[in-house]
Amino acid sequence: MAKRSRRGATRRVPDSGRLDRWLNVAVTVSVTTALVVGAAAVLAHWLL
Repeated sequence: MAKRSRRGATRRVPDSGRLDRWLNVAVTVSVTTALVVGAAAVLAHWLL
């Protein structure tokens, strides 16, 4: 088996660090918003 100098399945472009950070923030905000809205909907359903 040949040695590989890189780990992981995807190659990274050196300038993509800023984009990766923005994508991480966008995904985190989206998931958090979805969890809060979902929890509010469940509570509203149970209480009303």
